[in-house]
Amino acid sequence: MNIFDILKDEFTGFFGIGHWIEMYKANDYSSLNTLKGFQGAIGPLIPLILIIEIVRGFFYKRFKIEDYRMNFIIFVINRFISRFISIAAVIFCIRLFTPFAVLKSSLTWYWFIYGYIIWEFAHFVYHYLGHKVRLFWCLHSTHHAPQQMNLSVTFAHFFLEAPYADVIRTSICILMGVDPLLLGIIMFVDGTWGAFIHVGENVLKDGRMGFLNRIILTPSHHRVHHAKNPLYMDTNFCNLLNIWDRVFGTFQYEKRAEAPVYGITREMNPHSFTDVYFGEITLLAKDVWKAPGLKNKLLYLVMPPGWSHTGEHKTAKQVRRAFLQEQTSSAPASTEKAAMQA
Repeated sequence: MNIFDILKDEFTGFFGIGHWIEMYKANDYSSLNTLKGFQGAIGPLIPLILIIEIVRGFFYKRFKIEDYRMNFIIFVINRFISRFISIAAVIFCIRLFTPFAVLKSSLTWYWFIYGYIIWEFAHFVYHYLGHKVRLFWCLHSTHHAPQQMNLSVTFAHFFLEAPYADVIRTSICILMGVDPLLLGIIMFVDGTWGAFIHVGENVLKDGRMGFLNRIILTPSHHRVHHAKNPLYMDTNFCNLLNIWDRVFGTFQYEKRAEAPVYGITREMNPHSFTDVYFGEITLLAKDVWKAPGLKNKLLYLVMPPGWSHTGEHKTAKQVRRAFLQEQTSSAPASTEKAAMQA
């Protein structure tokens, strides 16, 4: 395969138009009546919205190449490093855990609902650990490094995060009896929606999406998740159904008076690939190296980001709790002051 064929495959793969090209060449669109054909047909949806987002950014003079460049660089590098790792991880988990499933489901609408609830729980587990275990945060932090929210952020991941996520999510789903074919459909739906919720303000100014904001997880909820505001830290881990965020107390609405500030809390250079991709790994390695004793070295791997063996912790949980306590304690004083002024 020459360089032009490779570039052609990458182009059609990124824009998801391969299935449309095959149908056009064969002049046969009957595959649209099948599930696989339908999935292939809507492949261009997210890239199309991304193009609209960029065009609207140009039109309203809000487009900045810096908001997209690093995310696309990461996407290109990951395509060559980890194209097949995640698929292999999913297949391995299906084969390993299927014999131990607690029940057996099938391809029906009621099992789809069951499967999606289980999938959302599995996604919550992976995502929660990605924020609460520092070693996993090193894999996940690349996705949180962008300081502007747009659809290209969905491509910004450390290359090992997808296999780590899919091992956890697939293992839980298969053990809970989700049929592999059903799981594939759920992963397709979830992947499409999971990309869409990163849409920027150039396409969707108010990400609340009206009444849907109280029913499902909208772009507004995910903007909250990507924010480093103390109020928003470590919230909204779900992807479509926010059931488990409500169950475990990590659900947070976007407040109109508290605009999301995107990025991660440490000082970093968002335009440096090395810092975005390896920055957290480097800092973890330094902390482990300097930590006294084997116990502390291991604790740096499994404790939340911000934990310190000195006891001077600055974890997201502590920062958010302190912020909420300050808000609560200042509320009565503000009310009293307003009453006196009235």
